[in-house]
Amino acid sequence: MYPLKRILIRSYEKGLLFRDREFQSVLDAGKYWFVDPLNKVRVDIVSMRAPWLIHEDLDVLIKAGVLADTAVVLDLKDYERALVWVDNRFARVLGPGQYALWKTLRDIRYEIVDARTVRFDHADANVIRNAPGTGDLLNVSFVEQGYVGVLFQDGKYKDTFKPGQYLFWKGVGKVKCYHVDMRETIVDISGQEIMTADKVTLRINAMVTCKVVDAKVYTMAAEDARQALYREAQLALRAVIGTCELDKLLSEKEAVATALEQVLRGRAEDLGLAIIDLGIRDVILPGEMKELMNKVIEARKAADANLITRREETAAMRSQANTARILENNPTLMRLRELDVLEKIAEKSKLNVVLGEKGLADRMVNLL
Repeated sequence: MYPLKRILIRSYEKGLLFRDREFQSVLDAGKYWFVDPLNKVRVDIVSMRAPWLIHEDLDVLIKAGVLADTAVVLDLKDYERALVWVDNRFARVLGPGQYALWKTLRDIRYEIVDARTVRFDHADANVIRNAPGTGDLLNVSFVEQGYVGVLFQDGKYKDTFKPGQYLFWKGVGKVKCYHVDMRETIVDISGQEIMTADKVTLRINAMVTCKVVDAKVYTMAAEDARQALYREAQLALRAVIGTCELDKLLSEKEAVATALEQVLRGRAEDLGLAIIDLGIRDVILPGEMKELMNKVIEARKAADANLITRREETAAMRSQANTARILENNPTLMRLRELDVLEKIAEKSKLNVVLGEKGLADRMVNLL
């Protein structure tokens, strides 16, 4: 008697019949008996309650065309991606390859996307980004407020993005998104030891306020454009200060800063930057020069004070001379002035005066 195999396939299952490792057919629900004396018959039972049909011989099943009525079959090329929803809930993103999803017990919906566009934009981007396995196929880039994103593909510039969330397909070339800060920043140029035109060595601290105006140029012009501007500012500062004498530098710092800005402006444009403001913050003199400058300033102040004193003395003497001239020509006014002086003296002491016709001085006998 030949051995019999009994196979039971339930209503939510399918049977995949293989004989001698060759696929034969798909078995629907029911009971099946097989005479298999050489054990060459195999029936793989798969459940349709799970949406994904996973089988080692899936390519054979797809090629045989036996799944067309009961499953959604996807055969994705190298540049294609598929977005799959199961029962109106997003399931996953599929890369290149062959896939089958049972549609008898499930509502299956899918979209085929061409990944050669690099950037992926979709109304359900947030849901898709958080789905399991998405990170293997999509890169997510968040451009923060105050920044822009500069996209390069295979070393070539593609686009510039405003703040927001952006997704890019993997596996379609080398994609790089640079985040560029568009806000104003300060480049601090500190500790520069420079010799002036009159051979005075001093230390200068300067400050450059700048911002990015062309993000594309900024990312392509230099590895670090702000660092490059810092180096250019150092060289420009040496060039400008080297042509100035110390007195001019101390008295006309704004003019020196303006000249420095003119030198830097063209280079900044080449780096995609714009200079907002530039100023010399500190001029630090050597110890000996400080003492000498203090002595010079002290001498100048003393000379100014002496000049003011002499000017005031001259004005006082000129006023006294004018008064004397007026009194000489007006005896009555002279007499009133004498009486005014006597009144002031009498307020503080005892005064005996004898007056005559020829004046106070000739008749004064006793003044206590």
